[in-house]
Amino acid sequence: MSQDVLTSGLRALGLQLSDEQVSLLLDYLALLQKWNKVYNLTAVRDPAEMMTYHLLDSLAAIGPLLRQTGGQPVKLLDVGSGGGLPGVVIAITCPQIDVTCVDTVGKKAAFIQQAAAALKLPNLRGVHARVESLRAEEGAGFDVVCSRAFASLVDFTAWSSPALKPGAVWMAMKGKHPSEEIAALPASVAVFHVEQLVVPGLDAERCIVWLRPSPSV
Repeated sequence: MSQDVLTSGLRALGLQLSDEQVSLLLDYLALLQKWNKVYNLTAVRDPAEMMTYHLLDSLAAIGPLLRQTGGQPVKLLDVGSGGGLPGVVIAITCPQIDVTCVDTVGKKAAFIQQAAAALKLPNLRGVHARVESLRAEEGAGFDVVCSRAFASLVDFTAWSSPALKPGAVWMAMKGKHPSEEIAALPASVAVFHVEQLVVPGLDAERCIVWLRPSPSV
């Protein structure tokens, strides 16, 4: 049943994944359900709701992310990743993207490390830290810094800006268009695109706010 829902969801999103990637997504969902009983990784506990609210919701961002990066190998930081959404989903569907999931809760970062080992994902790692402590060293840093239902745009961009590489972008997954949050942004942050998302099976507004540091500041 869950495989059918996932397959039809991928078709609706226009994503072509290998059989192995589909299996990995289902394996990840099973891991999330198993660890959630002990570690309280997410408030959503019903398997069918997890499929829609977590897996398909995260998968809706894959097409926009690939368009933004041109399908190139990039380094991505998932801030406040929790149970690995969307970070683990990105690592499975985009093997060319090097994904680091950071969370202030140790058990959540430990789950990401466990998922990386269990699913054999060399491009995934979990880090237990505050995002403010992650700074771009010489030649390091991240090309894309993303979050999903993490914090206000002001806090998200302020806390994570030290981790940005030159030329990097922020990808903030939101519900309805966050016009008040956008209006509150400082002049040092520019919104260059707000992309509406349609999540299969979910009757709710979703969007991605794409931002970058303002060149003039």
